[in-house]
Amino acid sequence: MNGVHDMGGMDGFGKVSPDAHEVPFPAEWQARSFALNRVMGSAGEWNIDVGRYWIETLPPAVYLSSSYYKKWFLRLERLCLHLNLVSERELASGHSSGPGRPLKRQPLSGPHAGASVSRPNHDQPPRAPAAFAVGEKVRARNIHPHSHTRLPRFARGHVGVIERIQGCHTYPDAMVAKGVKQGEWLYTVVFDGRELWGPDAEDGTSVSIEAFEPYLERP
Repeated sequence: MNGVHDMGGMDGFGKVSPDAHEVPFPAEWQARSFALNRVMGSAGEWNIDVGRYWIETLPPAVYLSSSYYKKWFLRLERLCLHLNLVSERELASGHSSGPGRPLKRQPLSGPHAGASVSRPNHDQPPRAPAAFAVGEKVRARNIHPHSHTRLPRFARGHVGVIERIQGCHTYPDAMVAKGVKQGEWLYTVVFDGRELWGPDAEDGTSVSIEAFEPYLERP
């Protein structure tokens, strides 16, 4: 997508200044938001790519004014409404008004719920040999899809170098747009700062991204 969520390389947001002593969840509701999202994710109604896409569909003003776990909370509400897992009335009242529809899988709960925090394996069998080799120059395609993509806007149209081949994995774009687990080669691509930002880039700056093969072409 080309929405406001794609903030990489944009000016005006200031530096990221992490607090070495910051706790994971400053407020209890943030921990609950995290837990609810993970438990519902284990029910198999959506996957990580679909979940990311639904955060990207938040209206720009809501996205920019919401904290990290507020976005997670709003994503969960919207997905549950979209999939008929809850009604507007139930959300407003905070209580169910009747039995819910069957889920694809029984959600993890109790002592097993923590297993949903671990990352699943997204490896897929390759459909063909990798098209690019380590050390080869590639250009990130200038694409502007209306659905989900993991290719950052700042890299599109620019030339970088393949640093590493990361294997063949589930292609997020196809997962969201078509609902299929399509395997595509994944590469680490390094871009020189001046290639991305022009003469105002800091000396010696480089940026690495993880780019799926359909994102790339030969310059």
